[in-house]
Amino acid sequence: MGHGKQMLYTQILREKIGQIVEDASDLNEAVERIAKQDSIFFSERFLSPRPLLDAITSEEPVVLLIDEVDRADEALEAVLLELLSEFQISIPEVGTITAKHLPYVVLTSNNTRDLSAALKRRCLHLFLDYPESERELAIIRSKDTGLAESLAVRLVEIVRGLRELELRKSPSISETIDWARTLAVLGIEELTADVLSATLNVVVKYERDLDKARKAIPHLVDPNATVPDSLGHGHGHGHGHGSDHGTDHRPDDGDVDGRAKRAAKDLPGRHDAAYQGIAGSSGDASTAPKKVSAGQGERSFAARSARKRPV
Repeated sequence: MGHGKQMLYTQILREKIGQIVEDASDLNEAVERIAKQDSIFFSERFLSPRPLLDAITSEEPVVLLIDEVDRADEALEAVLLELLSEFQISIPEVGTITAKHLPYVVLTSNNTRDLSAALKRRCLHLFLDYPESERELAIIRSKDTGLAESLAVRLVEIVRGLRELELRKSPSISETIDWARTLAVLGIEELTADVLSATLNVVVKYERDLDKARKAIPHLVDPNATVPDSLGHGHGHGHGHGSDHGTDHRPDDGDVDGRAKRAAKDLPGRHDAAYQGIAGSSGDASTAPKKVSAGQGERSFAARSARKRPV
């Protein structure tokens, strides 16, 4: 109901309302007299039609689009349950209004929250992915963004590359259009990594996504681009200490991650004599462990057994 309109009429008719109740004997009688006028204030005169009501009262069949229903509150879902099952809307103090023609209802959702099971049960679900690059490019052309055709083609490729990242919110087609318009307004003639990184917040809305997207932009612009070594070992410092920082010290044996070397260390007999604490490491006769006779072992054991434990 149009609450503001009701209040306005109440103020205008205040004098008339006073005349109705001025000779009432008590408060109960005054209330009863006012209650008899409910049909005036709670009527279609004060009803403000919205799209849902317009759809079911239309004289012609219509298509009703409820866009991003997941962003609406649960109260709207309660209204939609009656609309989608009975194609009618119940309005307090007015009554139930039934559709003259069944509308064709389309609901869209981005899954920002889970819809109620009752609402899902009343819908046929279709899961739509992003369109092909040719279709997306045609949509951008239809919006007359002002961006050159060659740049629009590259922009679509870059946006599709961003969607392959694990972003919290991937760029939508409408955001691609916004990016194209932004680049056109700036008069950009070449899509460089610097230009795209500076305008990336047009399509990426979260800080974590921005960091991830900025790191991917150079590769999306030029798949052959190389990222500089963050450790700074790819250049000579010229300190004269004979250290060649530009040399790759990894052995060229195909064992990139060292997995084969780790496996070799687990083989039996891998430790030499030096590891066992014996002088020398060649394993020859001079460094082999001494042999102990059975008699020597027995005498040593007997001597240890004769020792008294401290008390």
